Amino acid sequence: MDTIFDEVDNRTSLALTNKMEMLIFYLNDQQLYGINVFKIIQILECPKTITRIPLSHPSIIGTVDFRGKPITVIDLADVLAMPPVPYKEVICYILVCEYNNAVNGFLINSPDSLITRSWEDIKSPTGLLTRSGYLTAIAYTDKNEIIQMLDVEKILAEVVGIDDMLTAQVKDELKTKQMSTHHVLIVDDSLSARMVVKSVLDQAGIKSTVIDSAVNALKLIEDIYIKKMEGERFSLVISDIEMPGMDGFTFARKIRSMPETAKMRIILHSSLSNPSNKAKAEQAGADEFIAKFQPDMLAKSTIEHLNQIEI
Repeated sequence: MDTIFDEVDNRTSLALTNKMEMLIFYLNDQQLYGINVFKIIQILECPKTITRIPLSHPSIIGTVDFRGKPITVIDLADVLAMPPVPYKEVICYILVCEYNNAVNGFLINSPDSLITRSWEDIKSPTGLLTRSGYLTAIAYTDKNEIIQMLDVEKILAEVVGIDDMLTAQVKDELKTKQMSTHHVLIVDDSLSARMVVKSVLDQAGIKSTVIDSAVNALKLIEDIYIKKMEGERFSLVISDIEMPGMDGFTFARKIRSMPETAKMRIILHSSLSNPSNKAKAEQAGADEFIAKFQPDMLAKSTIEHLNQIEI
């Protein structure tokens, strides 16, 4: 087990590539689940005593001390309507992760191993797997076992809450802006994330189209810009980074590689809030990197980029 912990510590310092390094872990159902190692700060053995939070969401088991600060611990099994992880009876673990500039803990039964997969090998769920509202992608082990990748943003939105409202000050600032001539493409595999970004743009008076993958978004762009098929052109693309089939970095590079779209504005918008992603976004050709979810910043940055576009 110590080997896994050591490898996680080493790999979280790696810069993102076109591949995803994934920690595989188990919950009560003995199915395999996966999470991007880059989001893991540390793996802790769960203490037997956890500080309860009155009137909190049922899936929040309480808080634990992490580096001198309390962090909220969410029982992933409980979120998925399984029996809660029995941390008081057996040895269990907490994945301490950073999403959207916030640190939370996810209670699991046990970590299993680390694997590396190309984003092309990570697929959107199909068939019966689509019935799970918390499943955003699937991958496979070397033994062809299914690894289920959870929509952590949806889980956090439901359990902890995500703010999608602009402040009154920003709304007042936007009253003088005329954005009706612009059209923004939103690309994200998480339904919750798509809804948040669209809500922000709606409040700012900006028309948008939402797409659930970079693969589908790239096809739409190629159809409109290269094949000259009917469709409204986009002033700006706001894209997630982690997506089945093609990651946001690759998506940005492909947009920049086509003469017809080389000057299209691109914002990469991700829960991977590590500062190193800003440099990676620039290398991929994005105009800006913004960590999720910061409604005021996203609205202001979007309008700033749109104002620089000549209509």
